[in-house]
Amino acid sequence: MANASPLQPSLVEITRTQQPKRPPPPSSLVFGHTFTDHMLTIPWRMLEGWGTPKIQPYGPLAVEPSATVFHYAHCLFEGLKAYRDPSGRVTLFRPDMNMKRMNTSAQRVAMPSFNGDAVIELMKQLIRLDKHWIPDQPGYSLYIRPTMIGTQPALGIAPPKEVLLFVICSPVGPYYPQGFKPVALYGTTEYTRASPGGIGAYKLGANYAAGVAAQKAAAEKGYVQNLWLHGPEHLITEVGTMNAFVVFKKSDGSLELVTPPLDGMILPGVTRDSVLGLAREHKAGKIRVPELTDKLVVSERPVTMKEVKEAAQKGNLVEFFGAGTAAVISPVDRIGYLGEDVHIPTGPDGMGPVSRPLWKYLTGIQTGTIAHPWSVEV
Repeated sequence: MANASPLQPSLVEITRTQQPKRPPPPSSLVFGHTFTDHMLTIPWRMLEGWGTPKIQPYGPLAVEPSATVFHYAHCLFEGLKAYRDPSGRVTLFRPDMNMKRMNTSAQRVAMPSFNGDAVIELMKQLIRLDKHWIPDQPGYSLYIRPTMIGTQPALGIAPPKEVLLFVICSPVGPYYPQGFKPVALYGTTEYTRASPGGIGAYKLGANYAAGVAAQKAAAEKGYVQNLWLHGPEHLITEVGTMNAFVVFKKSDGSLELVTPPLDGMILPGVTRDSVLGLAREHKAGKIRVPELTDKLVVSERPVTMKEVKEAAQKGNLVEFFGAGTAAVISPVDRIGYLGEDVHIPTGPDGMGPVSRPLWKYLTGIQTGTIAHPWSVEV
């Protein structure tokens, strides 16, 4: 292993497709259903290390039915977006954070680590090749899905000796094309998303499959998504596959923006970190987020459903929202909890007084209208 090859972007082999597809009309796009002409693949073997990176036509992978990914869930992934700004410049949003988290996920399931900067460079080459797939309309972007799977053709629970890291791209539209629509959540107590010492803090495929039945059950009760509650205290953890945020009004008139701490059960979301970072910089006077109150307290602390319900009853619940790559901000207007609905205020546009200005500022950075080091040129 000491002499195993590191990942080397300079060795990339590029094979352009001979059958380029015509990108569909932007208005017809369904999230995650359309893919660009090319993909990136990088194999890894335990003795040799990382092999030759290849950018090649998008198509099926040659993986044996005995591959560990199919039997022991050796699968992890990331999600980030490439944006085109008004001048035509294409940028990525905080890709270093995704690579850091991807390496952490790989370590958790005994898969190989990699040089994040090297993968970012290769992703940039892939995006440059397929950048014409980014719709030239406001709110549209290119969703990037880096993935790592165990490909060793062998049964037996052990670290895979063969792995494939690949990246595919999908043009996507605004998550709320008709404007923000607040969602109804079901406070799930029958199922557990994660537990201390488990895999809740990692972006593993195994984390998501187990949530589908719970989401289906919530939909059958008339709710859009789950609010994952943990333990006898019904601690709020995540909103479906997003990080949860609550805003409370305090007795002195200030607003407290609360999100659960990264305690090993919570996924360290890039959007979560960005919302917290912007709110704290605004509070400290380092930046000015228009329309955001100066009387703001930013807290990473445990928060229970009981606290949310009591705040709603007393008129001190200001808003509740999820944060993630796909939607950026997803406002919530009610939560089904122990047989009754807790109603949450939303503004005329569906958002609240804290989420609205933070969303505007954050998407301004992503789309290039606000200059910021988080935006990385492709």
